[in-house]
Amino acid sequence: MIKITFMGAGSTVFARNVLGDCMCTPALRESEIALYDIDEKRLEDSRIILSAINHNVNEDRAVIKTYLGAENRKDALRDADFVVNAIQVGGYEPCTVTDFEIPKKYGIKQTIADTLGIGGIMRALRTIPVLEEFARDMEEVCPNTLFLNYSNPMAMLTGYMQRFTKIRTVGLCHSVQVCSQKLLEGMGMEDKIEGRTELIAGINHMAWLLEIHDKDGNDLYPEIRRIAEEKNTSGEKHEDMVRYEYIRHLGYYCTESSEHNAEYNPFFIKSKYPEMIEEFNIPLDEYPRRCIKQIEGWEKEREDILKDGKIGHERSKEYASYIMEAVVTNTPYKIGGNVLNNGYIDNLPSDACVEVPCYIDGTGVHPVKVGKLPTQLAAMNSSNVSPQLLAIEAAVTKDRQKIYQAAMMDPHTGAELNIKDIQAMCDELIEAHGDYMKMYR
Repeated sequence: MIKITFMGAGSTVFARNVLGDCMCTPALRESEIALYDIDEKRLEDSRIILSAINHNVNEDRAVIKTYLGAENRKDALRDADFVVNAIQVGGYEPCTVTDFEIPKKYGIKQTIADTLGIGGIMRALRTIPVLEEFARDMEEVCPNTLFLNYSNPMAMLTGYMQRFTKIRTVGLCHSVQVCSQKLLEGMGMEDKIEGRTELIAGINHMAWLLEIHDKDGNDLYPEIRRIAEEKNTSGEKHEDMVRYEYIRHLGYYCTESSEHNAEYNPFFIKSKYPEMIEEFNIPLDEYPRRCIKQIEGWEKEREDILKDGKIGHERSKEYASYIMEAVVTNTPYKIGGNVLNNGYIDNLPSDACVEVPCYIDGTGVHPVKVGKLPTQLAAMNSSNVSPQLLAIEAAVTKDRQKIYQAAMMDPHTGAELNIKDIQAMCDELIEAHGDYMKMYR
């Protein structure tokens, strides 16, 4: 029987999507599903909901077990064929709130703070020590597993696993699958969606739509560039202004949303030009608002589900079940995956975690060589790769100087603060995070 272990199963909505997908996949329906978390209430919620899906759409074919706390972690992982990771160390409270509020005191404004910036760096620093424990257990009880990482900051966490553990790892994001479709919808070019072809490569949340053609092979970029210019100079606000500005000035669209990309560079969130926040429709403090809304929405959804138990599921576009299916059936499947850059992108560092096309089959993950990115795109990626690599080094060495350096090299932080304030902000964040960051004191 195939065993699928889900780390962070208290992320109930996401666990439902990924594991519900597995239950809708003939090759995976009879799996043993191990749910692991440190939150007893959320773990039980997930068990109830996934059991309902198993009953309603899978005729109870799957065997679902729960494992609570570090003392049961090895049993959850033992003999797992696949491990899905969706942990968020420290949660919304206290850690996410802290990652937003302390930087504000120093003049750093953020939108999402889970991928880069001072918030992304802090999230990596408190998560990598937990992944180190996971990896140690996996190397003992399921050394041949395939680790599917969904947790952010994607490049830092996946890069750590790939460079400093023996566990086969691929990082997975939601944005690659929907990138070009959302672009064409926003451009009013819906008639070009069907049959389109594309090439996407770069780094997570800043991978580039390098090529896009319609079903007849016509290059769609000339029209896309014309419309992007028109929309962003019309005076009317829309939700994707930052990425359209990328198209105007860099020539290409990128995978993750404008609210994310507003904070990955020194160009848009600037204390000297506060009017740019409104000009580019940038939603500051967006992630905390989403968290509050999600928490409130989940409670209602939970009540509705538990009231009648009629929850169903249809297979989503998440990569996880398709990867597992490809491995189990040895049927090739193409994804956009996060892998160590062993020459796949020529003008990014070899130890960077890059997002490139990958083929999956019975032997695992096979990345595709892309070659060189356009120089301006490689430069944008490199500005993000440097703090990512320094944050990983900081987590591995426990060297606080590396933490300072990661924050100094972050494009947004470095553009706003001097070195003295960067160090003071890091010190205050490390102290405020308490035991989550005790290893860096």
